[in-house]
Formats: sequence, structure tokens, C-alpha cells
Amino acid sequence: MQTLGGPAGGRPTDVREGRTGARRPYWGVVGVSSRPRRRRAVALACVLGVLVAAFLLWDRGQGGSARGPAEPSRPRLRTPAAPTTVAAAGDAAGLAAAATAALFDSAPVVVVASEEDRSSPGWAADAAAGLGMPLLVAPARGSGRLPAPRPADELRRLAPRAVLAFGPAAGGWARRHGGGAPVVTAPSGPPRQADLRARLPAVAPAEPLDEVLVLVQRGAAQAVAAASARASGARVVAVAGPDPRADPTAIDALAAAPLPPTVVALGAFGPPDLLRARLGVAATGTQLPAGGQVVFPDRRMVALYGHPGAPALGALGEQPVGAAVARVQRLAAGYDRYAAEPVVPAFEIIATVASSAAGPDGDYSDEATVADLRPWVDAAARAGVYVVLDLQPGRTDFLTQARRYEELLARSHVGLALDPEWRLGPGQRHLDQIGTVGADEVNAVADWLAGLTRQHRLPQKLLLLHQFRLQMIGDRARVDTDHDELAVLVHADGHGSSGEKLATWRNLRSQPLPGAWWGWKNFIDEDRPTFTPGQTMALRPAPWFVSYQ
Repeated sequence: MQTLGGPAGGRPTDVREGRTGARRPYWGVVGVSSRPRRRRAVALACVLGVLVAAFLLWDRGQGGSARGPAEPSRPRLRTPAAPTTVAAAGDAAGLAAAATAALFDSAPVVVVASEEDRSSPGWAADAAAGLGMPLLVAPARGSGRLPAPRPADELRRLAPRAVLAFGPAAGGWARRHGGGAPVVTAPSGPPRQADLRARLPAVAPAEPLDEVLVLVQRGAAQAVAAASARASGARVVAVAGPDPRADPTAIDALAAAPLPPTVVALGAFGPPDLLRARLGVAATGTQLPAGGQVVFPDRRMVALYGHPGAPALGALGEQPVGAAVARVQRLAAGYDRYAAEPVVPAFEIIATVASSAAGPDGDYSDEATVADLRPWVDAAARAGVYVVLDLQPGRTDFLTQARRYEELLARSHVGLALDPEWRLGPGQRHLDQIGTVGADEVNAVADWLAGLTRQHRLPQKLLLLHQFRLQMIGDRARVDTDHDELAVLVHADGHGSSGEKLATWRNLRSQPLPGAWWGWKNFIDEDRPTFTPGQTMALRPAPWFVSYQ
């Protein structure tokens, strides 16, 4: 090694030959060997390296990003306190605000669309769901005062770091109501997630709200509102109308997984308790013949009437059960061309038959056993045939007889018919007078049948009331038709000439029972002539239940 003096006032330099012969400078000190200094330099470098590594580990532990990318921001979600929440706001702006109010505490980004731009709400909904961020809709100008929660209030409450606006109207609204948050304009046209994320702060969805079900009604406004629900990770089910029991597709979706403890309904779904009960039925997945769980107006029925093995009592008893199924299917098919709804075949089985003799129990009514009727009920279930059990109680009451058949009425495809013609008072005999029943007795049966249906979470049941004179049901206006579990139907079953039957129809219709549906009976032998399917369906209103005796 050769030590050379440096320039005046400068530091000495050492020039060494490397293995390749290249010359490289080395800063040293005059008169001091370089080998000990190299050892000290290496030791110092090691100490510094350990200190830097320790600092970086400490910084990461304190939440720092060190030299890596920033941690993405996530929304804060909320689970509604009430088991069932219904937000009935009807337009897109109100429904979207209701969705954010129910599901989000805050969000780093809020997506905004405008009702004034037809294309932006759909694109914004897809963008919000993809980003995992809530969506608000700017109301159209002149829309007036909106019910709470108002979209502007929701935007400020969510306190976003940025607002993603679809369209100029949405951008202007966000600048006016966003509390100073930067407004990012979305690219025109259908959005691509990569383009959107390049314009926004780093964001990521929150952990999904697995324990929340969100219901929306099918429609453009509801689809926009559903975007925030999708962004939250909640389970979303679309329904065709306010009653999920009336939508076969929604029933299948609800039955596919257990009903979560919390439900948020966006739209006009009725009171929360009513909706919760309907959801409990829908979640069973059990459907009526032709689909759904609501009797009318989703189907019409055409029935054979009578008692098994008793041809004199009606067409149903003229053949064994297998042949009866085939016959009623053909009969119902004859109505297909006259009805917009599916036409379901049905049996109306006289379960208790009016008798001229008092019998052991003194009630002038012969009661079939459950074992007698079960083969017909089972065969009907296999064939997609609805069943109505008809009661002719004599001197006992309708509720006492209905309870005899609780096992069968607990089946999803079995309803009940009351025939007041055969309801006797004390000392009365059949055929000496036309029987009658009071509204209170009818209501007692309705209460019990609705309770049975509710207890077993069954589809809606048909409660059929036979009548050909107004006096047969005393104070008929007091009959309760408001049970959500029941469809009450007044059945005009007088026979005779066409003129006589139409007069009976007009008379019954002159004092309609509010909330009731209408039915008609054709007598194969007694009518002169028997109405054809076309003539029957030409009645106004067209009957929902037609039986043949």
C-alpha cells in the first residue's frame, strides 16, 4: 500500500488496485493503518442495520405502512336493532337513503347517482356493489321535501373521504351536500372497476353482514336501493310484490337457507310483524298446487263435489279416487282457455253429511272419519289437486265438526267449506226449513282455522261459505275476512234454470261481503241447462272457484 499526501487543507487519499486492476479511492487518515478502521466501520454498519430493522418492525406494529402500500379503508357497517325493519319510501332516492341508514355507519367512499340521468343509477348501482360502498341517489329538482332519512343528510352522516359521482347532476348535488368531500367524476359509459379504483382512495369492502336479509321489490328503483345491500354483503332477495308468499321464485330463494335473525325490507311490505309472519311461511318452501302460497288471485279452481262412494250426493262419488282425479283434471282443463290464471283441479268432499236420523250423538249429521278421507287427501296431494272439506253439521256447530279434521286441515293443500243450509237450530229437521248460521259462529271457525294455519306455518287456506239466500248467514257483513292466513269465498250454489241461477247471483252480489272472493256451482243433473265453461266464466266477476255436483 502506498500513502500519498493530498492537496493542501484536504484529506489524504489511498488508491488501491482491485482484482480487476481498477483504481478506486479510499478515504483514510495519515499515519493510521486502514485495517482496524475497516473492522470498526463494518461493526458500525451492523449496529445501524439492527437499529433500522428494529424501528421498521416497531413502526409496523404501531399501524404504520413503512415503505409498503397504504392499507385500504373500509366502511363501518351496522345491524339494525329491530328484528324486522320496513322502509316504505317509494322512489329511488328515498329507498337508497333508507338502505344506507339501515346498514352503514360510515364509508370512505359514497357513490352518487341522479334521478335526472336515466343511465347513471344502474351504472352507479353496479359500481357501488363492486366497490363495497354505499349508494345514494340525488333527488330530481322540484321533488319537494323528502321523508327522513333524506339523501343529503345521509351523505353528510356517512362522512366520506371522497364521493364518486355518476353524471353532472350527481356531481353538482354532491358538491352542494357533501360537506367538502372531494367529488370524483366517474368515467362515462358502463364503469370498469379498475378505472374507478384508479381515481379513488384505496378502499375495500367490510366484513359481510351475514346475519341480515334484505328484501326488495322487483323494479328499477328497488334495484338501485339494493346496491347498498349488496355492498354490505347482506343476503338480498327480490320479491314480485308486497307479499313474499305470492312469489314462487322468492319462496324458493327464501327456503334455500335459514331465515336470518334480522330483516330489512325496502319498499311497501306492510307492517313489520305481518311481514315477519309471511316470511316464516315463505321460508318453509311449501307451495300450493300451481305455485305460491296465496290462494287467490294466483289461480282459479274447478272442483268435483260430493262424498266418496255416494253417487247420489254429487259427481265426486260417482267413481273411485283414481278415476275422480282424472275426471277433475279433464274438467279443469276445459277452463284453461277462459282464464288468464292457472286452473287448478279440486275436490270438495262432504266430510259430514246431513242426515234424516239423529244418530247416536243426536246431531243429525253423519261424520266421516279421518281414515275414511285420508286416501282421497293423499291421492289429491300426489296429483296436484286441492281439497276442500265440506261440513253439514245438523244440530251441532261448525267449529266442533271442524276440529274433528284437524289432522287433515294441517295439510298444506286442504281447505274448509261451511254449508249453512244444513245447520239446524234446536228442534229443527233437515228439509223442513233452510238452515242458517250467525256471523259469530263463522268467525269462530275462521279464528281457529287461521290459528291452525299460523301454528303450522302453512300456505293460505280457502274458507268457503255456501249460500243461495242472504238469510242463510245472519249479519253477513260482520263476517271477518281480514285473516291473512285465509282466503274467504262466498259460493253461490243454487240450482234451477239459467234465469233463476243468475237471479241468485245478483241477489248475493247486491250485498257483497268486503274482502271475499266469489264462487259458483254447476249442477250437472238439476240445472236447466248446465252452464258451459264459457258461460260460467262470462259471469261478472268471473268466479274463482267453480264446483260440479
